[in-house]
Amino acid sequence: MRATIGALFLLGAGAAVSALVHAQGAPPRPRITGLHHVAFRVSDMAAARVFYGEMLGLLEGASGKNTSLTYAVGARQSVRLEPGLPPADDERLSHLAFETPDVNALAVHLRSRGLEVQRPADRCTEDAIRVTDPDGHTIEFVGVSWPPAPAATDTRTAQAISDRLLHAGLIVGDEARAHTFYRDTLGFSEIWRGGREDAIVRWVNMRVPDGTDYLEYMLEASAPNRQQRGVLHHLCLRVPDMQAAWEEVARRSVALKRPLPSPPQIGRNGRYQLNLYDPDGTRVELMEPFTVR
Repeated sequence: MRATIGALFLLGAGAAVSALVHAQGAPPRPRITGLHHVAFRVSDMAAARVFYGEMLGLLEGASGKNTSLTYAVGARQSVRLEPGLPPADDERLSHLAFETPDVNALAVHLRSRGLEVQRPADRCTEDAIRVTDPDGHTIEFVGVSWPPAPAATDTRTAQAISDRLLHAGLIVGDEARAHTFYRDTLGFSEIWRGGREDAIVRWVNMRVPDGTDYLEYMLEASAPNRQQRGVLHHLCLRVPDMQAAWEEVARRSVALKRPLPSPPQIGRNGRYQLNLYDPDGTRVELMEPFTVR
């Protein structure tokens, strides 16, 4: 009798725990603290190195998997270049990566939301995971310590045009579907929206839940062509002084025998912006961190 009562007690306790877990819903999402890197495929690595290393002045790091190159943006972020872009391939974006202090917990959270979590051989670090967003983009999550360790001073970064990857742009065909992933599953929140015309929204800025970096939805109802993809799939580097950045870009353009880019302009968000393009047509946007007064 005692054994039976004990078994019933354990069974009841187990059912209670199960019911509690069910009531609480999905496992809690760990922090997502910012953009870690943006990766693009390039057709000519030598030409890309001139642009990212000499034009932008970013510090080249060690080669990654599949002979990719890493260019540091400040102490914690980077741009990654992967060789072998076929001439007929319009898509240059490889993947976009965010940082989290607990990759394994995030994997549990993503699976609980019905997403397939992958650990492919070509991921950027051993502890990274990847998923696919509603528009088919590869999104990677990289484990980082939190809070981050103080960055070591490196005088070689003095030539860098920027030390902060502010945002990255992704083509989004359906805003509502994108929200189910970035807002509802990952916890991103909207901070701004706008377009070239007041009545038409083309861009939606979605900030990471535990930081200030953000993702920019580039809303497109139809499939863009190659040139448009290079403009829409972009990265944005913060510069503290656009006038100084413009003068330096002009000086380097002359030295590298590149055409001078168009002058800076004030964007719809009220900030000075300057667009540069790498040899494959991928846009690198420079932006001041504050609105024009």
